[in-house]
Amino acid sequence: MPGAPLSPMLATAGPLPVGAGWSYEFKWDGVRVLASFEGGAPRLWARSGTSVTLAYPEIAPLALPPDSLLDGEMVVLDAAGRPSFTALAERMHVRDAGKAARLAGSLPVTYMVFDLLRYAGESLLDLPYSQRRARLEEVDLGSGHWMVPPVFTDGPATAAAARENSLEGVVAKGLDTPYVPGARSSDWVKVKFDRTGDYVIGGWRPGARRLGGLLVGIPGPDGGLRFRGRVGGGIGAAAEQELLSVLAPIASTKSPFAAGAVPREDARGAHWVNPELVVEVRYGNRTPDGRLRFPRFLRLRPDKTPAECVEDDDDG
Repeated sequence: MPGAPLSPMLATAGPLPVGAGWSYEFKWDGVRVLASFEGGAPRLWARSGTSVTLAYPEIAPLALPPDSLLDGEMVVLDAAGRPSFTALAERMHVRDAGKAARLAGSLPVTYMVFDLLRYAGESLLDLPYSQRRARLEEVDLGSGHWMVPPVFTDGPATAAAARENSLEGVVAKGLDTPYVPGARSSDWVKVKFDRTGDYVIGGWRPGARRLGGLLVGIPGPDGGLRFRGRVGGGIGAAAEQELLSVLAPIASTKSPFAAGAVPREDARGAHWVNPELVVEVRYGNRTPDGRLRFPRFLRLRPDKTPAECVEDDDDG
């Protein structure tokens, strides 16, 4: 990954594992950020490998010895202390220092640090998660717009607390497992209370309003998108205007879907776009041919790339 120290380890979706070999933490609705230290303020890296240091100036006072590396989630907390992805969306792509400083005052972020990957030149990747977590809790991070959120030993109780506080879900991590950069590993299991997925917009169709539904899919092995359905629910007036504004510049005369993937009734009257934008969709389940049932638009995901849209096998 150019520039970034490594690609973060990812969790797989699944049922909540239970037993003595697991640690549990809340799933924070934000964006993944690595923080590397080489003397002075940390350099911040998005999951894609892009530098996002300028976007979060309030994290600059965080200090660790040179050649150290943290992993965590950047969030904006609302008045109730819950993460707001909508508020965070105003922060994540800011590259102007002045604007970032102003937003740091009105919409401050909190960096939820959950892993210590390197400390003062010592790689901790091969250590079991339990030891990395213990080392993290021994480090004095000082105070500021960051924190080490708690972990728990009782999975069902953690899930109940997350639901009670309207959080996104729970992440379970195997205590004896190493950190594997770039891997989507079953050693980490994410349990989301709503079934959601990230999908690439390949086109849109008009309806009762100008934007009646999004045509979405996932990248296929041949380069074309595999069709996953038409998403019309959940698109309010504000979302419609936002979507139309970002879809217009990427309009295309050619469908990005694999040949024959889009049924004729869905393709009729479609406006095609280059497959560059990712949206998060809530749905009931998937049909045997992969179509989303009861899909509803949740939000644009500017923090994710089409290549990251990989479906979890969670419908069985």
